[in-house]
Amino acid sequence: MINILEHLRNTMDTFRRSEQKVGNYVLKNPNEVIHMRIVDLATEAHVSEPTVVRFCRALGCDGFQDFKLRLAQVLATDISFAQFSMNDGDTVAEFSRSIFDSTIGGLLQVRDKLETPKLQEAIHLLTNANRVEFYGFGASGAVAVDAQHKFFRLQMSTAAYSDPHMQNMSAVTLKPGDVVVAISQTGRTKSLMQSVQLAKEVGANVIGLCPSGSPLADMVTLPLFMDVPEDTEIYTPMSSRIAHLVVIDVLAVGVAKMRGPKLIEHLQVVKRSLQGLRLPDRLR
Repeated sequence: MINILEHLRNTMDTFRRSEQKVGNYVLKNPNEVIHMRIVDLATEAHVSEPTVVRFCRALGCDGFQDFKLRLAQVLATDISFAQFSMNDGDTVAEFSRSIFDSTIGGLLQVRDKLETPKLQEAIHLLTNANRVEFYGFGASGAVAVDAQHKFFRLQMSTAAYSDPHMQNMSAVTLKPGDVVVAISQTGRTKSLMQSVQLAKEVGANVIGLCPSGSPLADMVTLPLFMDVPEDTEIYTPMSSRIAHLVVIDVLAVGVAKMRGPKLIEHLQVVKRSLQGLRLPDRLR
């Protein structure tokens, strides 16, 4: 069964502007829509009833009732959260809830599509690498820094670069068996792809956290697909950044487990070394 909400997210930019109004309302209020009449949805979306009918047919439905049936099937079998969208009139409560719901939905979507064999292979490559370098720009650069911090604690030689010159210099000094983790929300950043190509030419493995079907996904050694739709033209990527951070956590935990008990002892020593930098907990 086609997930009608996911299909809507992926195709809505091809709809007419009036139909997009209906789509935005449906994505934000799917549970309410299944109980509405066509006149109710038209009123709430500020469109005409024929527009609602055209919207349903654009999604491949026979009509409004068929659309509601498919929507109800999705809501009955899955936890669905709307993609983030915001109108000028939204209150703080409305857009904050939308951001939370969108992030949760993006995380669930990435979790369900990640292929366990690819995750296992990525963990194996990282565990056996002499060097691990994280590349990213913008919001993805912040993810790269977070990843470097996590893997540094695992007694690994690691660095994070968000400057194209530093990425290129890093790439050409790698050796076979070293690993680059290239992080990109779009998978289309030219400078990042140039650095990835340099790393591959010297024999390094490249793990890509990027959308499926993107140029970067086709270039890397091992892609981990991160398909989180969001408006990168207006708002800073939000859900994709959180999804990237969670996948980095998964990889770090996997490497820690493969490295065994000695690493656990090391992490306990690290934790004790930080105690003097913190105020003690207040007595209750």
